[in-house]
Amino acid sequence: MRDVDYDTARPLFADDVVGFGTFGTILQGIDALAADQWRNVWPKIDAFSFDLESLRWGADGALAWAICLWDSLGRQPDGGTFKRPGRATIILRREGDRWQAVHTHFSLTPRP
Repeated sequence: MRDVDYDTARPLFADDVVGFGTFGTILQGIDALAADQWRNVWPKIDAFSFDLESLRWGADGALAWAICLWDSLGRQPDGGTFKRPGRATIILRREGDRWQAVHTHFSLTPRP
């Protein structure tokens, strides 16, 4: 199990990031994203990983985008786990010598 480390994650995101997620229709700003999405999901999952084989991306100037599949395990109240596959879209903006996310959308893979 990885540590839930909100402080290390924050610099990867622009202050004005806009996100979609399971708990927020539109989350404006890093504080809203962290409070209303991250804190509702991260403590309840394990083994999150991006599927880099599925990665598609592109860039033009100071903007870049990436989409890929991801996987994680959800935790049940009795300690059991269940698979939580999903997909992500991330839009990045170059700020000086670093890239920061300005938009994220993480959602579970639709079930048949």
